[in-house]
Amino acid sequence: MAQRTDPCERLLGDAVRTGVVPGAAWAAGDARTTLSAGAVGLLDPADPTRPTRPDTLFDVASLTKVLAVWAVTGTLVDAGKLDPAAPLGSYWPEAAGRPLAGVTAHHLLTHTAGLPLRANLRHLYGSDPQDVRDGVLSEPLRHRPGEAVAYTDRAALVLGYLLEHLTRQPLPRLAGDRVWTPLGMTDTRYGPLPAALRGRCAPTEYDEESGIRLRGTVHDFSARLLGGACGISGVFTTTADTGRFLRHLLDPVPGTFSAGWTAASLRVRTGRLEPPRGLFWHPAPGTGPADDVWAHFGFTGTGLWVSPARGRWAVLLTNRLYLTRDPGPLARVRDAFRALVFP
Repeated sequence: MAQRTDPCERLLGDAVRTGVVPGAAWAAGDARTTLSAGAVGLLDPADPTRPTRPDTLFDVASLTKVLAVWAVTGTLVDAGKLDPAAPLGSYWPEAAGRPLAGVTAHHLLTHTAGLPLRANLRHLYGSDPQDVRDGVLSEPLRHRPGEAVAYTDRAALVLGYLLEHLTRQPLPRLAGDRVWTPLGMTDTRYGPLPAALRGRCAPTEYDEESGIRLRGTVHDFSARLLGGACGISGVFTTTADTGRFLRHLLDPVPGTFSAGWTAASLRVRTGRLEPPRGLFWHPAPGTGPADDVWAHFGFTGTGLWVSPARGRWAVLLTNRLYLTRDPGPLARVRDAFRALVFP
């Protein structure tokens, strides 16, 4: 646990007391070690006897896009099995002859492919996973690839499908074999979590359709529709495991994605388009590209940051959805947290 004088603990403790989040866990450090870490608040407000702990498992929502999809993509690019500049239709039969044919992996990674902004998978395609896949890959584009930057979950979903096509392996296995196991991320996995781990998991939102508060089951409905594991969401992890991942970006461990992939990703790859983006990563709110603080966030209340120039990383995991869908209060806490870690 952090010392009582740790400013991160004071900030996040205040966020708990003011009802921004029920609990939070964080870690921050450099290429060698963790410099600040701890947890505050309750695991579940319905049980005041159980605090959030540093080993609490969180549904990290869109951090899945980085921890799984971006990282696995890097291993395939490093191995020469994926050319980010090649049109998908030139090597992926499912994309040939469809609107995605002229899109590249680079367009997907920079959110410039022109894909629809919202998933709406069940509404548009039904509940059969193959029908969803066919529908997503056939959907018309909003604009020509490369014309505009617009964040969409579909970019990671399509990339996940592509990775599975290229390897003939499911995304959870790819992420485990190619990234999480080499980095020693033993607590990181796609859900649904087994019963033995659900007790360590921070619950998220009450789900009216199932009549339960989600715990160990991914909150994102698109991911649940696809069995709990896809490029959009589905990963559960801890601050310690995420710290191992982020340290790798500063001091690479052999056997997974390379320093070259990280360097190519943590720079603006969208030219003069706004907002600027790297490959899935983006400049942290309140900073510009020259500040070299890169971030990615998740809807459940999660965030990660890394700065090669400063040699620092940070992760903040919360289950703010337990209390509210309003992102504003936590966004302000996140910005303050980032300012503490990357002064």
